[in-house]
Amino acid sequence: MTLLAVGINYNTAPVAVRERLSFPTDKLKASLQELWQVKGITEAAILSTCNRTELYCTSSTANQQTLIDWVAQSKQINAADFAPYLYCHTDSELIRHIFRVASGLDSMILGEPQILGQMKTAYQAACDAGTLGNRLGKLFQHTFTAAKKVRTDTAIGSSPVSVAFAAVQLAQQIFDKLSEQTALLIGAGETIELTARHLTQQGIGRLIIANRTYDKAHTLAAQFNGYAIDLSELPTHLAEADIVISSTASQLPILGKGRVESALKKRRHKPMFMVDLAVPRDIEAEVEQLRDVYLYTVDDLQHTIDQNMSSRRLAAEQAEEIIDTQVDYFLAWLRAQSAQSLIRTYRLQAEQNRDEALQKTLAALKNGLPPEEALNRLAHTLTNKLTHTPSTQIRLAAENERHDLLAAALEIFKLNHPQ
Repeated sequence: MTLLAVGINYNTAPVAVRERLSFPTDKLKASLQELWQVKGITEAAILSTCNRTELYCTSSTANQQTLIDWVAQSKQINAADFAPYLYCHTDSELIRHIFRVASGLDSMILGEPQILGQMKTAYQAACDAGTLGNRLGKLFQHTFTAAKKVRTDTAIGSSPVSVAFAAVQLAQQIFDKLSEQTALLIGAGETIELTARHLTQQGIGRLIIANRTYDKAHTLAAQFNGYAIDLSELPTHLAEADIVISSTASQLPILGKGRVESALKKRRHKPMFMVDLAVPRDIEAEVEQLRDVYLYTVDDLQHTIDQNMSSRRLAAEQAEEIIDTQVDYFLAWLRAQSAQSLIRTYRLQAEQNRDEALQKTLAALKNGLPPEEALNRLAHTLTNKLTHTPSTQIRLAAENERHDLLAAALEIFKLNHPQ
């Protein structure tokens, strides 16, 4: 049985190719069951995110081309349009790859934690579709264990490497309790959404989201129990904000020195923490001259991010060592599985010998054989049955100078070396 995977990611394929090979959540179950029914595929799982699509399988006869053909048929596209962007992994390479993916070592942002949740979603989808078996199911479980160990034993996820997270971490350093602060976020794009999520996770007291399009602000604010305002309402609400974080696509500044100065007077000069994540700037540079304002730009945060990325790279080296060990553990488990059928056969044979000997002994007891003699006969019969075949094979191995078999017998039966 072979472990097999094919996939594409942000590093091997442009977004135009990746989006054609993605598997929507609402169609994933049907896709998994179709893949599982392909001849030679015994187990199947699919990981599909914006940055990667990967198919994991166990196979008796299928190979890389089998999966490529299925993808082409499933997506109704020519294999030549995506095959050059694919990578393929089998057995130990696949094990290492999936461990690295779940640990964030293969991500666009090194060490990002979201991929582990996405991997768990892929596992659950395969469970729900009934396409997981012993090997692939165990691989996913061990993958989660390896990723957790990387997270707990290294600092790979402890340093922020996104401007949104860096901004929120900086706010935590400035304010003792975010739960007592009001944050005003300007914009409604991905960066502001990520900032809102981080602030909410850290227990921000109140959240206001301002955007040129009110509906977008309202939709985003509703996700985080916040309050939405139109951009034109900024002068009214700016004084309420202890934290201001802005990221829009505006070509002109949204907040000038005069407006911020007016807000500070309303606040009786209670300090404001401001972060401008936009390029071009949303907040005029002159705002920094105000006494009660702490203004940071994306460049200020980038220095922190660069330092943290360097720390993550050092942690990644430690993570690779952990993964090496975890791969060895899982390979040992796989090798043990190959012996399971042999163990079952051996135990079945032993149980049959036991049952035969026991039936004969019970019959002898019924015929009047004394119990002590019956037990001695049972013990003698079982000993002979259990040792006869191994003794015969060891004798033949010695006659044929099969020293490897003789050494194996010593190991298997845990015998002292004969004098």
